[in-house]
Amino acid sequence: MSKSLSSRTENIAASLTVAIDTLAKQMIADGKDIVSLGAGEPDFFTPDFIKNQAIKAIEENKTRYTSPLGILELRRAISDKLKRENNLNYGENQIIVTSGAKHAIFNSLAALINPGDEVIIPAPYWVTYPELVKWLGGVPVFVTASKEDHFKIKAQALKAACTRKTKAILMNNPCNPTGAVYNKEELESLAKVIVDEDIYCISDEVYEYFCYENDFVSIGTFPGMEDRTIIVNGFSKSFCMTGWRVGYDAAPEPIAKIIGKIQGQATHHPSNIAQYGALAALQMDKMEVQKMAMAFRRRRDYMLGRMEKIVNEKVHAPEGAFYLFVPVSHLYNEKIKGSVELCSYLLENFNLAIVPGAAFGDDSCVRFSYAASDETLQKACDRFEVGIKSLR
Repeated sequence: MSKSLSSRTENIAASLTVAIDTLAKQMIADGKDIVSLGAGEPDFFTPDFIKNQAIKAIEENKTRYTSPLGILELRRAISDKLKRENNLNYGENQIIVTSGAKHAIFNSLAALINPGDEVIIPAPYWVTYPELVKWLGGVPVFVTASKEDHFKIKAQALKAACTRKTKAILMNNPCNPTGAVYNKEELESLAKVIVDEDIYCISDEVYEYFCYENDFVSIGTFPGMEDRTIIVNGFSKSFCMTGWRVGYDAAPEPIAKIIGKIQGQATHHPSNIAQYGALAALQMDKMEVQKMAMAFRRRRDYMLGRMEKIVNEKVHAPEGAFYLFVPVSHLYNEKIKGSVELCSYLLENFNLAIVPGAAFGDDSCVRFSYAASDETLQKACDRFEVGIKSLR
């Protein structure tokens, strides 16, 4: 064919985290002994109560089209959850159930962005954020969250980044890849700038239940934020439902209507069976989630102790999520000039799959996911240690 393909789509980068996870799985299928800490996927199984309710939905023939916004019972349950747990007021018609939180982020950006609009993204960032902004015709503007500031941006830096073209800030709290969690005072200062600059806020809160030091606070709770905040959340991480693909947007009413229109012309709605599973997740107690959080904290502490000895550097202790962002730039040499080369070297020579910090906007680090078994984490640390020693 001589006709060109979509340049807008060709110019976005593929997800490096997905690429590494896919490669690792292929190598395992080929018989290689790969230890992979690339994907942010809990190693626990979906709780039985959720699975059983989804099976029940199938048996009751709840398999027909529903509203593009999602099934009413689930939207009501999400609205109740946001009010009860987060002090957020989003009615059932302001909730849009999506095919995962990634889809919810796409919907949010698609509802807001016109060509040339700027979207502020704290860096390090999740790999998908800037690519979706670019895909939709926007311009990602990065504000560096330094190690010295515990990977969190300050209000002054946010204000300095705002221009007349700024449409929104896209936040991830707790953060992938750094595990940073903004406290109430930090969020309050950011919210004041957001209101003063009259911009929107997309708040990705998918790791909210995994906070180790302080209780989670949503930025949408502060004065003036209710009419400008889109909450993104989902069920993949907290309820071990990664393959079920259920997330949601909670948005101010005018934005929710636009997102509903987008979804009505695109995916229509996620699988009803998965939605009934998500409804069950909101109905069950949080015992399983709390057990996971305790396991992740213990694993975090193990990884911190091992990594600081291996790299001989201070490693930021994540306050949330389940990732460790490890500084490695002092290990670079003529052969290993950056995080991509280091991760390739470790995979090719030591069968260890981790993600280069370059994917997240910080080439000085690499990311480990500790959402894996104790045995897997020990193997990963052992291989990383041998690999790093080989560079010295």
